[in-house]
Order: sequence, then C-alpha cells, then structure tokens
Amino acid sequence: MNKQVKKIILQLFIIVCLCGTIYYLYKIVTWKKHITDNKRVQEIVSEKINIVPSEDKKETKFEIDFDSLKGINKDTIGYIKVNNTNIDYIVVKGKDNSYYLNHNFERKWNVAGWVFADYHNKFDGSDKNIVIYGHNMKDGSMFGSLSNVLKKEWYTSDENKYITFVSENGTYKYEIFSIYTVDKEDYYINTMFKDNETFNSFINTIKSRSIYNFKVDVSKDNQILTLSSCTKGGKQRVVVHAVLSKDTE
Repeated sequence: MNKQVKKIILQLFIIVCLCGTIYYLYKIVTWKKHITDNKRVQEIVSEKINIVPSEDKKETKFEIDFDSLKGINKDTIGYIKVNNTNIDYIVVKGKDNSYYLNHNFERKWNVAGWVFADYHNKFDGSDKNIVIYGHNMKDGSMFGSLSNVLKKEWYTSDENKYITFVSENGTYKYEIFSIYTVDKEDYYINTMFKDNETFNSFINTIKSRSIYNFKVDVSKDNQILTLSSCTKGGKQRVVVHAVLSKDTE
C-alpha cells in the first residue's frame, strides 16, 4: 500500500470519527434541550393542579382545571400520581400509541415524549384494563422512576399501596396487586377481552408474574390499571397492575 492510499484512508477515518462525534454531541444537546422543555411544560401544567390534603391526612383532594389543560392539549384525559416516585403527570391519549413517544404535552417533537394512555382505552367506564405508558428517562422524568416499585422497601410500604388517577368524572384509587419485569410482549397491555373467562385468565396470569404477593383479590368483575415502561437497557418492561378500589369515589 503506497503512501497516497494510506493518506486517503487516514483522512477518511478522521472524517468518519468527526461525523460520529458531531452526531453524538447533537444527540446530547437535543436530549438536554428536550428535557429542559418538558420541565418548563410540567411547570405550566402543575399550575392547573391543586392538591389539598385533608385534616386527618388520610384522604387527599385533587382539584384539576381540565378546561385549561384541554385548551393547551385537547388530548388530555386525566392525571396520575404514584407515591414515592416522580410520577405526577397529566395523561394524554393520542390516535395511536406512537405519537406521544416523541411529542410532549404541547404537541411539540420531543425525545422524552409524554405520559400517555393506550389509544384503545375509551375512558367511558367500559375499560377492563386501562394502560398508561411513559419513557424511562435517565433524569427520572416521565416513567423514569417507575422502577422504584421493584425495590422491597417500596412495595412493602403501606403508603405506596395505591395509585391515584383523576379524570373529569372523578378521583379513582387503584390498589396495586402485581409488579414485575417482562420481555417485550403485547399480552399484558390487552385492553379488550372477548368474555369474562378470558379476562379472568388474564388476571391469573399477571398475578402469577408478580415478584411479591400483595394478597389483593381481583376478579372478572373488576377494572384494572396497568403502567408500563422500558427498563434501562430497553430489553424488558417494568409493569405495574392495580385494581380499582371499592372505596374509590
């Protein structure tokens, strides 16, 4: 190999390295910008949410200005809070399960996306399994802290037993009955079931997967809530299932 050829190869190698570095820096800058944008959006959204603890600290009242929120994004369908995590978000629902993977609450392109419900869910009281998704962001935003539920000190604490979901129709408490990690699959995000027997079989399967026995009764007559996010490696999903409490409003 003559010197001229070696020189050309070296130049090409340098160009490839420079392009790779520039692309990597672009990704970092974009990620940081989008995280900052979502923090700004979350601050705006938070102004529409008023959480009022009761005097006995047993019940909390959630006052949410859905009219104002829908003025910003008509896809607004609720609010979700999971104790001792960073999950404290307004939930949206798009026309598919792709849009809010890379668009935020202001419907602007954003790699962090937003917390969103499965587009199959109707939120008219007929849903047997309401499914809500969020990215596992490294800064802990969106569903970046959902993995907290896998820690023994979290899932054995009574103050973490319930997930709060608020819609225009009222405030709903869901009691957790199953948590686990699973390889990528569609089974646990089923929202429709052909009959009670199928739904009952579904419940038995997801209960059997749990890393902890919550000793919570769930039957074909119940409605459940499912939260899902990627693990840090992206190869698995962190999953939480909770059943609508009989004491809910």
